[in-house]
Amino acid sequence: MARGAPGAPRSGVRAGVDLVVLVGALGCALAPLVPAFGLRALAPAVVGGLVLGTGAAALGAWRRWSALSVVAVVVVAYFLVGGALVAPGTTVAGFVPTMGTLGDLATGAATSWKQVLTLQPPLGATGTLLAAPFLLALVGAAAATATTLRVRTPARAALAATVPAAGLVGAIVLGTRQTVVPVAGGLSLTLVLLVWAAWRARMLRPRRVVALVVLAGVAVAGGVLGAPVVVGATDRYVVRDVLVPPFDPRDYPSPLSAFRKFVKEDDTTLLTVTGLPAGARLRLATLDQFDGVVWNVAGDGSAEGSGEFRRVGATIPTDVRGARARIGIEVDRLTGVWLPTVGQATAVTFADDAVAGDLRFNDATGGGVLTRGLTPGLTYTLDVVVPAVPDDATIGGAGAAPVTLPALSGVPDAVDAKAADVARNAGTPVQIARSLQKALAEGGYFSHGLTESGDYPSVSGHGADRVAALLGSDLMVGDGEQYASAMALMARQMGLPARVVLGFVPTDDQRTGDVVTVTAGDVEAWVEIAFSGYGWVPFDPTPPRTQTPQQDSTTTAADPQPQVVQPPPAPPEPVAAPNDDTEQPQAQDSKKPVASGSAWRQVALVAGAAAVPIAVLAGPLVLVVALKARRRRRRRRDADVVARVVGGWDELLDVARDLRTPAPPLATRGESARALAGSFAGAAVPGARAASAVLTLATEADATVFGPGLPSDAQAAAYWRRVEVTAAAMRGTVPWARRFRSRVSLASLRHRRRESRLDARRSDRTAQRPAPRPAARQAPRPAPATAPRPASTSNPQSGHQRDHQEGSTP
Repeated sequence: MARGAPGAPRSGVRAGVDLVVLVGALGCALAPLVPAFGLRALAPAVVGGLVLGTGAAALGAWRRWSALSVVAVVVVAYFLVGGALVAPGTTVAGFVPTMGTLGDLATGAATSWKQVLTLQPPLGATGTLLAAPFLLALVGAAAATATTLRVRTPARAALAATVPAAGLVGAIVLGTRQTVVPVAGGLSLTLVLLVWAAWRARMLRPRRVVALVVLAGVAVAGGVLGAPVVVGATDRYVVRDVLVPPFDPRDYPSPLSAFRKFVKEDDTTLLTVTGLPAGARLRLATLDQFDGVVWNVAGDGSAEGSGEFRRVGATIPTDVRGARARIGIEVDRLTGVWLPTVGQATAVTFADDAVAGDLRFNDATGGGVLTRGLTPGLTYTLDVVVPAVPDDATIGGAGAAPVTLPALSGVPDAVDAKAADVARNAGTPVQIARSLQKALAEGGYFSHGLTESGDYPSVSGHGADRVAALLGSDLMVGDGEQYASAMALMARQMGLPARVVLGFVPTDDQRTGDVVTVTAGDVEAWVEIAFSGYGWVPFDPTPPRTQTPQQDSTTTAADPQPQVVQPPPAPPEPVAAPNDDTEQPQAQDSKKPVASGSAWRQVALVAGAAAVPIAVLAGPLVLVVALKARRRRRRRRDADVVARVVGGWDELLDVARDLRTPAPPLATRGESARALAGSFAGAAVPGARAASAVLTLATEADATVFGPGLPSDAQAAAYWRRVEVTAAAMRGTVPWARRFRSRVSLASLRHRRRESRLDARRSDRTAQRPAPRPAARQAPRPAPATAPRPASTSNPQSGHQRDHQEGSTP
């Protein structure tokens, strides 16, 4: 590019220097992300983003694409290539994107930033975490390249040097305290960008180079010597050290797995509670996710019914109705992060205000956690609502509540068979729940399995194997851990929303006035099932503690054998439900509709994820088409009939301009028509038809503007119909790809906008021009003996003649 052509696009060697400097500086600026991700995981994403962004912007500058087209290419590159660089596990053969890939990329573009800041480094290539550095490289490279190649003013094009600086700030914010780029490297990067910016703005002079070096030396010396005095030993600021990561229950073992541990610490005082209403239970954890091994707390927002553990303010809103109470709790020997609560809390107040910042509360389950952990002496107050427990008659025919819970996995087959057999004669959802509870509580036996206490053998645990052994055995023996797990699984298999609750149920013997002492022996597990209009209702499937195999054998009258203690007769084998059993009760929906709904929900999620890039790509194109349609409609419906005809001619000129065959500037309609006819005459039949029609329409438009009288509305409408036929013929002379580009081209819109600005400037200059001073009186001179001036120049033209002589819209 010649140095003296400031308006020409950037190209050649100079453009190559720009790209090398800017892309290289941006790559160095993203180096602080290496400790957060690791070099092996980070390098492909960053290098790929730099290459794609630079290529898209350079191609757009070379082909003179619009800014919207470049943005569209960058978005397409992100979704097509991003899968191989960000989420290769979701692709086919490591690079072919799937619908899952598109969904993950769309989600990662919004959520990866938060995950990068809240997860412990090194992050590696887990999930879609690499979407953040990939987007920084992709968008940064595209922005820097487009700015330096497309902006025609050298001083403004030099602003591309700010893109690597912004990338460096973003990398530091997302990075760690570890320093990757040393001071010398940072200074070198700054110096290179400053020199390049001066060279790009054409303001680089030898004396300025010397002054810049001196200034940089003074700044470095001042920073090295003065910074320790000013800031001392202040640590580097990074956002991840300030941002508190969300509480993830999956980072902790299942609270239900500690059931047997509480049992062994029978008489250990865990809590001292004041103001506990009679019959109220203390909730320690609500578990609604089963993976075949343990029940665990979901609480990560993955399911609506599981809720999410969040920070809360002074009050916690709730729509639960019941008796209100204020309960004081003092922690003694209870440990862990799970905070005991009662009912539905509306406020949690700690005696130590410093503890309140560590509280996370789940309003969907009523559970709370203290991230710092419980310590002896911790005191807090709960303002709670204790809902009344409705009986079966009150619930009546109420259906199961439409609650979404995490999907179950690893459920043993014995659960389905047992549930179908037990609930065969039940009709309503509450009858199904009660039949399951009674089958376990009345047909099973209680034992903690502690050998030191002489308990009947009972294995701890509540996974698939333990539940299958419990339900498939001739003698069901266990404690709350096994029975609660078994009933919750059976209820879920019958279509009831069920969850397991671990907590403490103190007896009246432990109450002294208003104070209740809670011991480890008070631990209990129960099941909660949600009914429409009644919320979560508790069920106790655990047999009474006095209902043990040994005791039952001493009171059984059937076949007594005094020499050997015998267990009671085994219950009959459970009957497996046939597949075509129409009498089997279902609480709300059978499994097939649930699976179908889940499948449709998955389809909707995938379709929504796929619609995001489509909307991003199609949105600007639809907007351009809508603007052109609005312009065409306004021209065709103009109140002035002459302006309506002139608008039809302007529509032809805009079609030609979008087809990249514009008429010459400042040409009359006849000159424009002849130029357009020459452009289209070289094509086949559509070209000849378009050339002839353009000449005819130009003649008719001039006759309308300069001729006597006004055309009728019917004549204007007929003129517009011929305009549409001619425009179609003009588009038919070019390939389909060029026709599509003309539909979404901004050329005509930009031209009309530029023309409007020029007209406004002319009007302003005319308004600001001073009025001419009156000429001095002179003696009248005889008129020259020349022919009179033509009327077209001596007489003022009509308004339409002045406005439409050059074929432009006023």
